[in-house]
Amino acid sequence: MGHNIRHSEARLLFRQKDVFADGEIVEWKAWEVPPSPTRPEGLKYSLVYADASGRRILGYDNAEGKGHHRHVGDAETPFKFEGLEALLTRFLDEVSRLRGRPQ
Repeated sequence: MGHNIRHSEARLLFRQKDVFADGEIVEWKAWEVPPSPTRPEGLKYSLVYADASGRRILGYDNAEGKGHHRHVGDAETPFKFEGLEALLTRFLDEVSRLRGRPQ
């Protein structure tokens, strides 16, 4: 059974959305939430890279009941969460590679 998070219990840590000249979108956001069995780190996050039509190309999140997982197109796989900073670095590096601009 999931744990519903009341808005007043979540504290926004960051939210960023960039739209590239070609219309592709990269957005990342995270909240501090009360620790729970499904979110023991006390974090809720969503990182997404989408094409100009809004179709997800790459994403990371910890949606309620699913744990930490990665989306590539329609495929979804779990991954080892090693902290928010490491995840954001990994995500932005992957976006750069997918856009053909390695850092």
